[in-house]
Amino acid sequence: MLDIRSFYEADSGTWTHLLADPDSKVAAIIDPVWVYDPVSGMADTSFIDEVLAAAERAECRLEWVLETHAHADHLTSADYLREKTGAKIACGSGIRDVQKTFAKVFNLEDAATDGSQFDRLLDEGDVLSLGEWEIRVIETPGHTADSISYLVDHAVFVGDTLFAPGYGTARCDFPGGDAGQLFDSIARLHSLPDETRIYLCHDYPEEGAEPVSSVTVRESRQLNVHVRDGTRKEDFVAMREERDAELGMPRLIVPSLQVNILAGAAPPPESNDVSYLRIPFNRPLGELVQ
Repeated sequence: MLDIRSFYEADSGTWTHLLADPDSKVAAIIDPVWVYDPVSGMADTSFIDEVLAAAERAECRLEWVLETHAHADHLTSADYLREKTGAKIACGSGIRDVQKTFAKVFNLEDAATDGSQFDRLLDEGDVLSLGEWEIRVIETPGHTADSISYLVDHAVFVGDTLFAPGYGTARCDFPGGDAGQLFDSIARLHSLPDETRIYLCHDYPEEGAEPVSSVTVRESRQLNVHVRDGTRKEDFVAMREERDAELGMPRLIVPSLQVNILAGAAPPPESNDVSYLRIPFNRPLGELVQ
């Protein structure tokens, strides 16, 4: 039986998921967080080391690091895991468009925009092997153009496509986002068997409440505050566009995108052997995205 464990990183409200096959002794990690302090500029691997230690205690070798999309609210530790374990990194092939957009925004003239930082670029219907298990790729654009979900056994890992029912759905105003596409992607996920568990990338519980890592398709379809049985597409799009117009930028969007389009690698060191992140001065990111 596939063992699924979820780890919550409270600072960014992010879930990282570990899939371990005790029979084949292999594992995958989905959406790994690299904790970053924007004030000091320091990155901390203790969170992802805890996830990796859980795989090691299960005597499983890490085979895949899977990204659901290029996150704008936390840094990925995918490259750190690859360097430490030899695991391969996979993400949606739409990452190339994301790279082109944000390499231009941050003037990263030497950054490759062909997805070559990743070991595997995935499209609809692709299948990855994890021991005896098959991980199937479902393209679920809308939040971003590169968003994909991973279906294995009776579980689907959806990134930001869906949140817990009480929180709703993700914004669609980033480059390549589209509320109509998000509605269609959610409809695909809601068409899965009722007892399929939807594993989330985020939850933001009220103080004192426990974060939710997964819900069933039935629970999401019946209870999601933004899109449930009977919700009309035009109503969802109007709600999402009105709501998105009022949202500010994620706290870690500037460092996250610079690192995440490189599969979690730090920017190349400069002549003093120090890596630097770039912050546009007195220019909103939206103005730089053309």
